[in-house]
Amino acid sequence: MKRVLIITYYWPPNGGAGVQRWLKFAKYLPASGWKPVIYTPSNPELIIADPGLERDVPKEAEVIRRPIREPYAIYKWVTGRKGEKVHAGFLNEKKARGGLLDKLAIWVRGNLFIPDARVAWVRPSIRFLTKYLGDHPVDAIVSTGPPHSMHLIARALHRATGIRWIADFRDPWTNIDFYHQLRLSRRADARHRGMEEAVLREADVVVGVGWTMAAELAEPAGRPVEVITNGYDPDDIPEPPVPVDDLFSLVHVGSMNAARDVPMLWRALAGLCRSDASFAERLRLRFVGAVDRSALRSIAAAGLADKVERIGVVDHARAMQEMQRARVLLLALNDAPNARGILTSKLFEYLAVGRPIIAVGPKDGDAFRVLLGRDAVFLDRTDTPEPERLRELFAHAAPVAGESSTYARDVLTRELACLL
Repeated sequence: MKRVLIITYYWPPNGGAGVQRWLKFAKYLPASGWKPVIYTPSNPELIIADPGLERDVPKEAEVIRRPIREPYAIYKWVTGRKGEKVHAGFLNEKKARGGLLDKLAIWVRGNLFIPDARVAWVRPSIRFLTKYLGDHPVDAIVSTGPPHSMHLIARALHRATGIRWIADFRDPWTNIDFYHQLRLSRRADARHRGMEEAVLREADVVVGVGWTMAAELAEPAGRPVEVITNGYDPDDIPEPPVPVDDLFSLVHVGSMNAARDVPMLWRALAGLCRSDASFAERLRLRFVGAVDRSALRSIAAAGLADKVERIGVVDHARAMQEMQRARVLLLALNDAPNARGILTSKLFEYLAVGRPIIAVGPKDGDAFRVLLGRDAVFLDRTDTPEPERLRELFAHAAPVAGESSTYARDVLTRELACLL
């Protein structure tokens, strides 16, 4: 069996979206003749604990864990957030911040920790893995980012050994939606862009999760970029199926940050409630994950505060159950310049559980391309939702046809194996 070194920050018992892609690739790679060798921190920032994901690590896998030093203790001390998790995407669940100390922390993150807060792990990882590869050769190296420091580790190993290198981008680097919020100096911006271009040009293969991202990365790469989308694992679909809610539940799974707020949808649902008392009685807005205070204010402004149910952060198995229980699922893409290229694994899991979807995002984007022809209402942020179409979605209690195998994780892994 051939061996592939996979350099990833996110690995169980950490949970969340960042883990899923390469955990599932690792699960199915042995069936294609590849033994996954996982290199990951032993003490990462624990964003979401989900130890149940360990069951997907195949028995063939070798997992190497090495300590990492991260600056988040300093960040929390500077900002006074000693007891809080460090959220991605500037999510604000609690007290409103944005003062001088927060601005300083953002400046430090963008200008001193380049490309990201895990950069201190790069040199010790290169030293350790150079020795490891001398004793335990591999046939290919994969790095997956963010954090994009993982690519810097792989680049150094590739330069030293010539081993085939695949750089996988789950999210953009300099085109990420919050890049412009990092308060970068010209020098820092140039360093970010220089590192990104070096990775894109030196890797043997560059992979993106969507067509828009691939096109954007192809320009600095100077060549085509491969696309392997996110997907769903048939093993994760609840069996027996979870019964569909009797309530008119609109369920959002994952973080509802400020950029994902959908005030035009809240207003449309509020209008339906005013015109239809029975609809109003049954409507619930259920959030499975963290919710930004601004989104809650937006819902309250529409008059729907009493319809909100907050489940909080749950493990992946529970999240899949909540998806299957939903009357309708909400996919809200970030209101950001890169929204066209957002294509999360959540979308494919939504399709797999067979529930109707309300999606909000650009109609020339990748998510629209995937949802076209399926049981979904797709809105851009300038649309006024049609009340009757919304009512039809909520009235549809019977499961709709689940997703075909096109986006199944085992199928996608076979595509990956062809690139290794």
